Amino acid sequence: MKVLVTGASGYIGGRLIPVLLKSGVEVRAFAREPKELQGKSWYSAVEICKGDLNDLDSIKRAAKGCDAAYFLVHAMYSGDDFAEKEKLYAENFAAATETLILVIYLGGLLPEEETTSEHLSSRATVGEILRQSDNCTEFRAGPIIGSGSASFEMVRYLTERLPIMTVPRWVKNAVQPIAVRNVIEYLTAALEKKSLGVVDIGANILPFRGMMEVFADLRGLKRIIIPVPVLTPLLSGLWVGLVTPIPNSLALPLVKGIITPVLADTKKAEENFPEIAPMKYREAVNLALENIEKRAVETRWRVSSNEGESYNLIDKEGLIREVRTVLTDASPDAVFRSFTSIGGENGWFAWNWAWHLRGLLDSLLGGPGLSRGRRHPTEIFLGEELDFWRVEDIQPGKLLLLRAEMKVPGKAWLQFEAREKDGRTQLIQTALFAPKGLFGFLYWYSFYPAHFFIFERMANTIARRAEKMT
Repeated sequence: MKVLVTGASGYIGGRLIPVLLKSGVEVRAFAREPKELQGKSWYSAVEICKGDLNDLDSIKRAAKGCDAAYFLVHAMYSGDDFAEKEKLYAENFAAATETLILVIYLGGLLPEEETTSEHLSSRATVGEILRQSDNCTEFRAGPIIGSGSASFEMVRYLTERLPIMTVPRWVKNAVQPIAVRNVIEYLTAALEKKSLGVVDIGANILPFRGMMEVFADLRGLKRIIIPVPVLTPLLSGLWVGLVTPIPNSLALPLVKGIITPVLADTKKAEENFPEIAPMKYREAVNLALENIEKRAVETRWRVSSNEGESYNLIDKEGLIREVRTVLTDASPDAVFRSFTSIGGENGWFAWNWAWHLRGLLDSLLGGPGLSRGRRHPTEIFLGEELDFWRVEDIQPGKLLLLRAEMKVPGKAWLQFEAREKDGRTQLIQTALFAPKGLFGFLYWYSFYPAHFFIFERMANTIARRAEKMT
C-alpha cells in the first residue's frame, strides 16, 4: 500500500511515518517546505512531494498512485481567517483524494452543546467536508498526551511552576485525554479497515484539575489548586501563555476546548479496534516523563512559520549587521556542535539572567519567551523552535541560522558559521536586524551596549566549549 501523509513535519505526522514504514507501508510525504524534513531519521525512506494545500493541482499530483491519504494539518496560527483557510484546504484535499480507497483525518472531540471554540468548530467543518466523499475515517480525540505534545506541556508547566494556583473554575470540567501512542495505533490500524465515518477515541475520564494532580503526584510535588469564577477564556489563555511555553495563539484554542465538558463515545472504536486498549492517563504521563528523561522526544508541538515568509539576508536594504569572528584550534565539526547546542536548558552561554529577563518581557508582550526551550539538548532540525527563535537554515558542520520570533520592532536573525582557515577554524557570529521605522532603529541602538558584551562573550564561550569537545 502507498499512502500520502500531509503534516509530515508536525507532531502527529512525524511520529506516524516511521510506524507506517515499519509496517511495510510505502509513504509519500507532502510538504510545503521539503527541506524541513531533512534530518528526520526516515527522510531517505520516504518519497518527498513538494506542494501546497492552497494548490489543488499539487495535491492531485501528490495523491496520484496512492491508495490512501492522511489529513493531519491545520491553519490555526495563520491569523484570524484560519477557519476559512482550513475550509479551503479540506475542499482541495477532498477533491484531490475522492477516488482513493481511504482518507484518514484526525480531528477533535466536540461537545454536545454548540461550541464557543472557533478551533473546534473549524475542525468539525473540515471533517464534514472530508466525509462527503464516503471514503473517510475521522478520528476525534481530546487532549493528546505524550512527550512534546501541547496538552502535556501545558499541564506540565502549570503544575511544575505554580505551587499555589488560582485557576478558573472550568478546571473542574471533565476531559478525556488519550496517549499519543494510542492515537498512532488507531491511525495505523485504520488502513486495514473500510471507511468508518466518525470514530471517537479516548481513555479514562477525569477533570482537568485531576490531570494536574496526577502529574504532581508522579513528580512528587505538593500543589494547592484554588478555583475562582472570574477568569474568562481570554484571560485564562493569556495566563497559560505566560506561565507555559504554549504561545497565546495556541493557548486560547486549547482553553476554549476545555471550558465545556467534552467526552468521547468510544463504543465504535472498541467495536472496530478491539486490539487497541487505550492506556490510562497516569500511564501516558509517566511514559512521557520517561521519554523526556531519556532525551527520546521524537516530535514536539510546533507553531508553523508564516506561509510564504522568506528573506534575502544579503541584499535586503536597511539591514544592520553585527559580526564577530573568533579563531580557534577546535575542528569545524566541534564548533558546529558547540553553537548548535545553544539555548533551552543549555542556556545562551553569556548573561543568562539577561536572556531570561528578555524572555519574561517577551511573554508579557504576547511572544513565546524562552519557555519553549528546545526538543533535544544537542540535536536540532530545520524549522524547529529554539526558545524565541526558529531554525531557518542549518548546514551540518557549517552553519546555523536562527530567526527571531520574539516581539521586536522589525526582523532579527542570529547566524553562526564554522569555516576552515589556515589549519584552524574560524567561528563567524553575526547578529542581523532589519528595523521597522524609527522605533526599530531606536530599539537596536538602545540595546547595543548590552548586545556588545553579550554577543562578544557568547562567541568566545562557543569557541572555548568547542575546544573542549575536540
